[in-house]
Amino acid sequence: MYSPVVFNKLFVKPLRRELRKNSTDAERKLWSKLRAKQLFGFKFYRQFSAGPYIIDFYCSSCHLAIELDGGQHAKDKKIIYDRRRTDYLLKNKIRLIRFWNNDVLTNIDGILKEILNNLTPPNLPLK
Repeated sequence: MYSPVVFNKLFVKPLRRELRKNSTDAERKLWSKLRAKQLFGFKFYRQFSAGPYIIDFYCSSCHLAIELDGGQHAKDKKIIYDRRRTDYLLKNKIRLIRFWNNDVLTNIDGILKEILNNLTPPNLPLK
């Protein structure tokens, strides 16, 4: 049975705040390009919770989640956790794209182009 995802539960707010306060260099760099609707007017949220997970960046109008991964995401336990998170988001009609921290730090223009390629609002009538 499908149950709608609950966004930004209040009890998770302190953790989301702490994550924003302790952002990685890659998160700060990408956020500097996404904040305040700088990317073609799309509104992004930082450290946004969806169900039991906290997403690094989220565009609600396009149902697009963006995750930035460091080296710890290449380890077995983290791979399983990430796969579970991706499955949960997809089941709730949230698309997810992932980037390595190093790619954000060394190729921000390429990352922004890839994000733009994924920013198609859902239910957009195609002609």
